[in-house]
Amino acid sequence: MKNKRILLLLIILLSLAFPAFAAKAILAGGCFWCMEADFEKLPGVTDVVSGFTGGTLKDPTYSGNHAGHFEAVEITYDPNKVSYKELLAYFWVNIDPFDASGQFCDKGPSYLSAIFVTNETERAMAEESKKAVAAKFPGKKIVTPILDVSTFYPIKGEESYHQDYYKKYPIRYNAYRWNCGRDKRLKELWGEKTTQGSGSRP
Repeated sequence: MKNKRILLLLIILLSLAFPAFAAKAILAGGCFWCMEADFEKLPGVTDVVSGFTGGTLKDPTYSGNHAGHFEAVEITYDPNKVSYKELLAYFWVNIDPFDASGQFCDKGPSYLSAIFVTNETERAMAEESKKAVAAKFPGKKIVTPILDVSTFYPIKGEESYHQDYYKKYPIRYNAYRWNCGRDKRLKELWGEKTTQGSGSRP
């Protein structure tokens, strides 16, 4: 009986020390600097890492070869504070889901938007969120695909300056974002629902 009480106490203490498990999501929305900046401001998100995914090439690099890969972010979040469904809603209002050539001023295959899912539950929620967006824009074709998750390659080594770029080089980042017309286009598409990097929920 004493051992059971000790075990129960340990379980309670551990649950208090680690109140929630961390979940991950991988999303592509054009420039990973901007995606990282936007999602790190969302309550419940604990970490956002820039990198590449979706292709077959191993160890892609920013300055070298990343053919077949999307610029993407790996988002770590607390499901008790923000749900996967809320992440998806936040994602949509931070991209242009109708751009088949890239995102905003960045054009090319690596800048296309995409949702990467790890299981059928996530796929169902992603499909549901996509249908909800489609209902708001009748007659317009959403080109953002829902894809099976594949290996995520974080930007690293000499290219690590891309991680948290908006924090390290705020003047350059803000100038890029403004000149790219990202927020202007988001405002045109989503109106007051756009977060425009504010971190508010959609």
